[in-house]
Amino acid sequence: MTQALKDPKWRRAMFEEYDALVRNGTWELVPSDSSHNIVGCKWIFRTKRHSDGSVDRHKAHLVAKGFHQRPGIDYHDTFSPVVKPTTIRLVLSLVVSRGFVDLDNPTHVCKLQKAIYRLKQAPRAWYHKLRKFLIASSFHNSHADTSLFVLNTGGNLLYLLVYVDDIILTSNDDTMVHKFMQLLAHQFSLKDLGHLSYFLGVEVIPNDHGILLSQQSYIVDLLTRTKMMDAKPIHTPLPTSPPITLHSGSSLKDPTEYRTIVGSLQYVLITRPDIAFAVNKLSQYMHQPTTEHWILVKRLLRYLCGSSSDGIQLYHDSPLSLHAFIDAGPLSLHAFSDSD
Repeated sequence: MTQALKDPKWRRAMFEEYDALVRNGTWELVPSDSSHNIVGCKWIFRTKRHSDGSVDRHKAHLVAKGFHQRPGIDYHDTFSPVVKPTTIRLVLSLVVSRGFVDLDNPTHVCKLQKAIYRLKQAPRAWYHKLRKFLIASSFHNSHADTSLFVLNTGGNLLYLLVYVDDIILTSNDDTMVHKFMQLLAHQFSLKDLGHLSYFLGVEVIPNDHGILLSQQSYIVDLLTRTKMMDAKPIHTPLPTSPPITLHSGSSLKDPTEYRTIVGSLQYVLITRPDIAFAVNKLSQYMHQPTTEHWILVKRLLRYLCGSSSDGIQLYHDSPLSLHAFIDAGPLSLHAFSDSD
């Protein structure tokens, strides 16, 4: 905190955040009351980057110490939906084919009128506020994915995807997008990031055939963190034999790293369905991973090392028809057997 205050970039980011909270009427100053649970706050700092790793801007957030909240007293429900990776791919496919001190009141505290970051219920509160606005604006909320909203006006379609406070907008009518952006900006404070190029760690790369969805930067970062960047590449995610079972190998002394890496691999599934079976299989042993399971995780990282640039290509001329495939071979049946 002291170091940040010495840097003009971080000081500017802090004042921008504070001013935005004040303009938004986030709190009011009230006398401190010992009968209430006073939730503290702190500053967190992060550097937002472009998909190529270059610095976009310095961002400061004044966040609540939500871990001081008491369940059933300070908050109740906390669930908030986020858009499913499948929905992101589907919609993009459709697009392609189609601490300041008040010196006058030093003992006062801020009574929140609106939720702020890190409150347990903050994501839920934001989602319901946004949903209420969208429904009032004639959007329909998808039953298959509650983070997808669709506006249909005379054949013109506007799709809106929500991932907490990140939003993707797309439409077959540019004027429709522009008008809705003005409406949204009038209701909420927002920043227009322009054409979609980077979202949730996914690079959206236009090419002659359509667009490529890639997580190469994310994969390279994962390989660097796990010291597997220079590993010898391998051509398959998992071996076909011997069978993977719950009791293969001996238990890991500390399963934390296993769980962390498999969790990161689950995120890679957004653009890498080729590792879906392997990640699903390794996820089955999160509660008690063994040395053999750890070897298989490193094998999967070796596979990604040799294919980090792979992704999902969405084509302009792809027909909007659904194809389904199933493999009922003995190997796949064994992989899901009760004996595991």
